[in-house]
Amino acid sequence: MKSQVWIGKKRLKKPLIQGGMGIGVSLSGLAGAVAKEGGVGTISAAQIGFLQPEFEQNPVLANLKAMEEELQKARKIAPDGILGFNIMVAMNHYETYVRKAVETGADFIVSGAGLPLELPAMVSDTDIAIAPIVSSARATALILKYWEKKYHRYPDFIVIEGPEAGGHLGFSRKQLEEKMDYDMEISEILKLVRAYEKKAERKIPVAVGGGICDKARAEHEFMLGADLIQVASRFITTKECDADSAYKDAYLKAQKEDIVLVSSPVGMPGRAIRNPFLEHVEKGEVQRPQKCFGCLKHCNPAEIPYCITEALIHAVKGDTENGLLFCGAQGFLANQIETVQDVMEDLLGGL
Repeated sequence: MKSQVWIGKKRLKKPLIQGGMGIGVSLSGLAGAVAKEGGVGTISAAQIGFLQPEFEQNPVLANLKAMEEELQKARKIAPDGILGFNIMVAMNHYETYVRKAVETGADFIVSGAGLPLELPAMVSDTDIAIAPIVSSARATALILKYWEKKYHRYPDFIVIEGPEAGGHLGFSRKQLEEKMDYDMEISEILKLVRAYEKKAERKIPVAVGGGICDKARAEHEFMLGADLIQVASRFITTKECDADSAYKDAYLKAQKEDIVLVSSPVGMPGRAIRNPFLEHVEKGEVQRPQKCFGCLKHCNPAEIPYCITEALIHAVKGDTENGLLFCGAQGFLANQIETVQDVMEDLLGGL
């Protein structure tokens, strides 16, 4: 590691944060394993309570209960590790989940799928580290300026998610289809953050993610100036990943042409593995929700082509024919089940 990186009050041993993957893909098993190896383990709070018995009747209560349980289980795996939550701005009850993360004793919150402009107010008088997920210099400038002016607060770290990431993406579909040169944007964001470091009078670590599949790609991001990398898809085909084995098998079977852009009810484009479910969506066949879980702020069940909660739960439970399998652009390169330790050594060995 080029220099010491701190996530809040804890010093990072290895310059890697595992990206949050919902629903249920990055829970205590994966996050705990990454933290045990010296990285940053991220539990996805998105509908985290889907396995709780009360989820159908009271999803918010189930999610809050599961947040506490999953963090406790991850702490048992990595008692001294860095563990926290990814909480999407687009989620209903966003502030409730943020406050629960604080209550559980999480080390950090990363937040994207929207601009977490009011996040500092929700964690005031606590020592939890907070980090926005950004994809453009424009969004970064807006958050930094807003937090500074309104809350006299600066991010504890920042995550840049590039156009090759999986899941929801902070780009227009046109930008993604044009295959933009993203290195320039990363450099602009880093320049902006470094200027704010002078105001904050401290380091603001920056993680870069999206399409990091091997050591060469990791080295490239460090060369650009990243303090750490964010990796998600590469961890799906690990023994410790919390998804069903059929979910992992879908990654192993995927070819490059199977990884496609999709439209999400969240209102953002995403990237996923083509399967019968997506083929129905692409044909315009509407799959009305069987039940609304009230998961997203701007979602009208009468207008959406499918329920993202139902689709993601089907997938993570192993019904890969009828579920949504989010995937990074390089996900097709997975060819074996590994361990978290294997992946981290492959990406960071010698760095």
